[in-house]
Amino acid sequence: MLRMEPPRSLRSLPPEGAAGALGAARRAPVWIDTHCHLDVAEFDADRDDVVARARAAGVAQIVIPAVAVANFERVRELAHRHRLAYALGIHPMCTGAAGADDLAALREALARHAGDPRLVAVGEIGLDHFIAGLDHERQAAIFAAQLGLAAEFGLPVLLHVRRAVDPVLAQLRRRRVPGGFAHAFNGSEQQAAAFVEIGFRLGFGGAVTFERALRIRRVGRAVAAAAIVMETDSPDIPPQWRYRTAEARAAGATMRNEPAELARIGAELAGLRGETVESLAAATTANALASLPRLAALIADASHA
Repeated sequence: MLRMEPPRSLRSLPPEGAAGALGAARRAPVWIDTHCHLDVAEFDADRDDVVARARAAGVAQIVIPAVAVANFERVRELAHRHRLAYALGIHPMCTGAAGADDLAALREALARHAGDPRLVAVGEIGLDHFIAGLDHERQAAIFAAQLGLAAEFGLPVLLHVRRAVDPVLAQLRRRRVPGGFAHAFNGSEQQAAAFVEIGFRLGFGGAVTFERALRIRRVGRAVAAAAIVMETDSPDIPPQWRYRTAEARAAGATMRNEPAELARIGAELAGLRGETVESLAAATTANALASLPRLAALIADASHA
């Protein structure tokens, strides 16, 4: 099968590289959930159990992104409590109420926690041109400022990109940062290639499990394994087997996603690509460690815990 080949900078790390921190003796597939909103209220009743189920399913690490200044300390506290990772940033859907003070608070938090090994990225940041009523110019200005902070502090970025691939790429070309990935990627093969060309990876999650999601499944087959990271975006973007109809949801059914689903999502993507689960798990874990370098030490610490 033809694959879109990544530049040399995106080729997977060899087993003896960062992924070697996982330990050669571990036979079961190991996954990293690169995007999970573990801080939200949907997890308040059973958050400890959610983390335990994820670990039992082979999820070695979870990245918790912030969305606004108001939850900076919450995501940091959860990352430390559960030995996970976090990112700090202002989500494009939160930019309507954000301004210079919020950017100053972000800069102060990044400076204060610069030595925190669990702070792995600036995120979730980006552009959302799907939600009606969001000010595109305001989003762009706040996104540009956050890219500047990522460059200043030498951190990769976790990108929110919805109906805004081209303007996001334009900003990334103007302000180079230490890589990162487009979370919940849902663009075309050509747009995927554009991200890969400038050193970014693509986040795949529950959406790829839906048979009718023809474009993202086509991209999931086409891109090189070295360009993929895995995510759940929990509690959002549930996989097909957790989907419930509007009628069922009105009757009280839940379709909350959680990190433990990542192993099955990964297995679905591996089958779609015609490769083994073990191969995809190894590649995407190595990719996550390469895109978010601070994760390697956290994985090593966890393996000795």
